[in-house]
Amino acid sequence: MTVTVLAALAAGACFAVAGVLQQRAASARPADEALSWRLLWHLMRQPMWVSGIGLAVLAYGFQSLALAFGPLSLVQPLIVCELIFAIPLSARLHRVRLGAREWGGTLAVAGGLAAALTTARPGGGDPATARLGPWLLALGVVAAVTAGTLVARAYVCGVWRASFIALAAGTVMGFQSVLLSATVARLPRGFAAVASAWQTYLLVVASIGGLLLIQSAFQEGPLAASVTVIDTAEPIVAVTAGVMLFGETLQSGWPLTAFTVAGAAATFIGIVRLDTSPAIAALHQRDTRRRESAAGYGSAVRSAPEGEPPRGARR
Repeated sequence: MTVTVLAALAAGACFAVAGVLQQRAASARPADEALSWRLLWHLMRQPMWVSGIGLAVLAYGFQSLALAFGPLSLVQPLIVCELIFAIPLSARLHRVRLGAREWGGTLAVAGGLAAALTTARPGGGDPATARLGPWLLALGVVAAVTAGTLVARAYVCGVWRASFIALAAGTVMGFQSVLLSATVARLPRGFAAVASAWQTYLLVVASIGGLLLIQSAFQEGPLAASVTVIDTAEPIVAVTAGVMLFGETLQSGWPLTAFTVAGAAATFIGIVRLDTSPAIAALHQRDTRRRESAAGYGSAVRSAPEGEPPRGARR
């Protein structure tokens, strides 16, 4: 149990720092690169972003170690504590002071998620029992939710735009977890069983698409507006799809169901509190100005005559 707790907390800390580094790198990219493969192409050449990806890989290693010694119902709530590390660390890096509203929102999301995951305690099920019909239904719902949130993003402003992209990212990554479970379940049957399954190839597509959506959410707004929504949407989609496809079960009955509902409600309230926070809005405006300044300087460099310094640059 000690190894499980320490490894899960280490995974959460690594995920937190990884998110901060990735968001810091992505937020400096021009706005026209959002939801574009150019964003990933440029980020892959930035050491800060690559370091963030490396830490994420390390975090998955710690998560695997935790799961080897303890149950998923304990590991998942502990990893959710990454929010308690990530949001204050991001604010510290940007020299923004968090007030009672921001701390309360962060703790509400982390505590609500931990409570919901602990009391619902999904488990059981068999990926081999999933039929094509439910798979197609689940795929259609995920595609509709993802497309709908990306379209709705055009009708909101400020940090809400980051949250809407994050909702799409969390939806795709939640379904990616289900595809991963189905792929892993085929491993004992050999490479041919894995290579011949359409879920394997859809897993690759979902992983790459989810990465693009996550980085676009990081680019669009502060970490508090994106990572909270991703961490909320991902387990909800994964658990829902697991129940629908694999026959997984959830713990129910009084008072477990009440705690699950209360945890979900606290998570939603925490996200709204953070997205409407003046401090988070100020942080978003600062990132926007930094991005616009970098884009303006880049345009000036490209348009300056040869041998002349760019307009506004120091001689």
